Amino acid sequence: MELIRLSPLAQSEIETSPTSFVDALFANEPARIANAPIGRRAFVDRILSGGYPAALHRSRRRREAWFTSYLESSLGRDLRELSDAYKLREMPSLLRTVATQAANLFVASSTAQRLGLDHRTVGAYCDLLEAAFLIRRIPGWRPGIGAREIQTPKVYVVDSGLLCHLLGADAERLASDDQVAGKVLESFVAMEVARHADWAAIGTRLYHYRSGRREVDLVLESRSGEIACVEVKAGASFGASDWRAMEALRDERGEGFRSGVLLYTGERTLPLGDRLWAVPISALWS
Repeated sequence: MELIRLSPLAQSEIETSPTSFVDALFANEPARIANAPIGRRAFVDRILSGGYPAALHRSRRRREAWFTSYLESSLGRDLRELSDAYKLREMPSLLRTVATQAANLFVASSTAQRLGLDHRTVGAYCDLLEAAFLIRRIPGWRPGIGAREIQTPKVYVVDSGLLCHLLGADAERLASDDQVAGKVLESFVAMEVARHADWAAIGTRLYHYRSGRREVDLVLESRSGEIACVEVKAGASFGASDWRAMEALRDERGEGFRSGVLLYTGERTLPLGDRLWAVPISALWS
């Protein structure tokens, strides 16, 4: 038996593009893009639409109605099939709280305190939300296999349209609110990369990295121990500090570091140094 995760559609599937972003990362051959749309406003419609086929081509009002119905079905019927939990009425509040923490470290005890629940209950209910394919937790990465098992995970809502629905974020807010835009854009990219990893020729596991002040949004590790990194920037410009953590990982890992890309909302692919690149976000589907 083989289990296949059926995630919402990736943008490359929607565009019927043969792009394999993860394989390109490990080959150190990022897409050479020259005329990408500039600025995060160019991606607002994609982010709000997400990847659920039933929501893709609806008007804004009808899409919001579909997300509401989908959550009612998932949090009611589907979760009751997975568990006999008696506090399922707490699930909508928990999911909305998780959405506010999207792309951040997830500490069950802090969330439990906010909701007035036991931290073990929050942990168990997040397991259910993950089993229902509504959220995804990505563990922290460390060079030693044992060390990474105790790292705090990051949490994501699996679909950017659903995340925006939970946050009450519309096109204007995504374009003008830096805090919301950064959270949503990183979530959008992380889940797109996760989908590419599912079908990549090279088998990988997905992590985030944090050590002191050094952070990398996504670290992909192959079965042979090679890594590739992705950092997300909501702006169309960047500075050396935006890829410094990837540069340090490259120097530490040597030949085991395949490549690192800074995905940004700029126009073209640019080299940043040995095996480091700035790449427009549209490389995920073009």
